[in-house]
Amino acid sequence: MIGIGVARRTPKLTKTLVDDLAADDREKIVWDSELKGFGVRVRPGGVKTYVVQYRNADGLTRRMALGKHGALVPDKARKLALKQLGAVAGGNDPTSERKARRAGKTVSEICDWYLAEASAGRLLVRTRKPIKATTVKNDRTRIEAHIRPLLGGRALRTLTLGDIETMPAKIAAGTTKAGRRRSGRGANTKGGPGVAGRTVATLRMILGHFKRWQLIEHNPALGVRQIASKKRTRRLSEEEIVALGVAMREVDTLGESRVGLAAVTLMLMTGFRRGEALGLRYAWLGSNCVHFADTKAGPQTRVIGKAVSALVQSQKRSDEQVFVFRATEQRRI
Repeated sequence: MIGIGVARRTPKLTKTLVDDLAADDREKIVWDSELKGFGVRVRPGGVKTYVVQYRNADGLTRRMALGKHGALVPDKARKLALKQLGAVAGGNDPTSERKARRAGKTVSEICDWYLAEASAGRLLVRTRKPIKATTVKNDRTRIEAHIRPLLGGRALRTLTLGDIETMPAKIAAGTTKAGRRRSGRGANTKGGPGVAGRTVATLRMILGHFKRWQLIEHNPALGVRQIASKKRTRRLSEEEIVALGVAMREVDTLGESRVGLAAVTLMLMTGFRRGEALGLRYAWLGSNCVHFADTKAGPQTRVIGKAVSALVQSQKRSDEQVFVFRATEQRRI
C-alpha cells in the first residue's frame, strides 16, 4: 500500500455508499469488495476520487486517479478501472504513460491547473486547510507578471533546476517589470530581490502540488537557491510621526473621512496591518483585546490598551453593522 491514507475494505461501492462517506482528518481510501484494486479516495477537504491500484511489470505499486465522484458514478468508474487493469495485464503501465503525457505540459499550463484547483479549494497547505483566496490572488499576480513571461512556454519535461535559478536575477533586475496596470497599491511590478524570492517560492510550491498529486515524478525546483533579501526594518521616525499627525489634524478640520482617520490612528497605536485594521469586526472585540480568528500565523489574541478600546467604542454603530470602520466612509487610506 502506498500513500499515508487509511484504507479499509467495504461492500461493493455504490453511489449511495460513496455519497455517505465522511471525510476524516487524514486521507483515506475505501476499496471495492468485488474488483481488486478499485476504490475511492476521500481527502480531508471532502473531495472524493475514484482510483485504481496495481503492480507494474517491475513489481512497483502504482495508483492512478480515474475521476472525481459526481462527474463519475461507481459503475462507470469500475469500467474504467477494468480497462486500466486490462492494460496492465497486457504489459502496459497506465500511470507512467499518463505522467509522460503530463510532463509534456508547459509551465503556463501547470500554472493554470494550480489556479483552478486552488481557487476551488482542492489544494491544502501544511495545516490541512485550503489555500486562502488572498494567497491565490498574490500567486496569480506573480504568475502573470514573472513566471509566464520567463518560463511559461517551457515544457515541464525540459525544465531544470538551472532554468529556475535564472529567474531571481532577471526579476531582481526588472527584466519582467510591467507597466501600469491600474491605479492604487500594487499597480506597478518593479521586481527586486524580495519579489524574486517570493516568485521562485511560488513556482516551487506549484510544482510541489503537481508532484503531490502524482502528476510528475519529481519537483525540478527542489534545492533552488534564491537571492538573499534583507528584512524590512523601516519604521516611521519621530519627525515623520509628527508630520503625519499634523496632516491628519488638517484633514480632520476639513471634515475628511473621520472613519479613515480613526483607522489610521488605530494602526499607529497597535501596529495592526492595514487589512487587519480596516477589516476589524465587532465580534472580535474582547475586554481590552482583539481575537483574530485567522491571520498568516493562525488564530491570535492581541492585547489593546484602554485608549484603543475607547477609540473603537467612539465609532458610530448601527444595529446591523459588522465592521468597526464603515467601508463607505473609509475612503482610500
